Amino acid sequence: MVVGKLFIVATPIGNLGDITFRAIEVLKDVDYILCEDTRITGKLLNNYDISKKTVSFNDFSEESKIPSITSDLSSGQKVALVSDAGMPLVSDPGYKLARECIHQGIAVESIPGPSSVVTALTLSGLPPDKFTFVGYLPKKDGKRKKFLEDLKKSRQIMKSTIIVFESPYRLLKSLIDIKEVFGDVEIVICRELTKMHEEVRRETVSQSIDHFCKTKIKGEFAILW
Repeated sequence: MVVGKLFIVATPIGNLGDITFRAIEVLKDVDYILCEDTRITGKLLNNYDISKKTVSFNDFSEESKIPSITSDLSSGQKVALVSDAGMPLVSDPGYKLARECIHQGIAVESIPGPSSVVTALTLSGLPPDKFTFVGYLPKKDGKRKKFLEDLKKSRQIMKSTIIVFESPYRLLKSLIDIKEVFGDVEIVICRELTKMHEEVRRETVSQSIDHFCKTKIKGEFAILW
């Protein structure tokens, strides 16, 4: 029986030049590409003269589309999975699909590349030997506060740099909660990594709160402390 392969392909987190030769070769070779937003992926493909069918694949559609995708893979097709930016599955859709492929004996291959987690860590100046990445903090105030309290307890056992993602809509609330739970600690905030308006702020939580209270908050953020 001919069985295809699922390729998990890392794409640039901002600067379109940050893509590997291998990733480009795979995207050119597969039968079609699964992507969060076909418009965003379309810009990347156009930049590298790649003409390929794209299929929307996000948190809302992942589960319903898995049967048809695994059917295509089982028939011998090659499919690439990309996210809007960075490594798929990391705070992005794809985990359930990859797990189902493994369960069915379908080959899964990861094409490494850019990661905002590692990029932020290397820019931070914080200890990189051990780090705890927890993705996006809970949206609800109570759950977010409890999550941070649990994170503080675990950090007392394993000393490590903490990395979280945050949207512009909840940045201030999260910073306030971090201060309440961890105190006025030194933090690093990375915004729009690798893009034209990349910003890295190294200061106390209270200084960040003061800054963003006076500034229009735009972009996606990584917070480290």
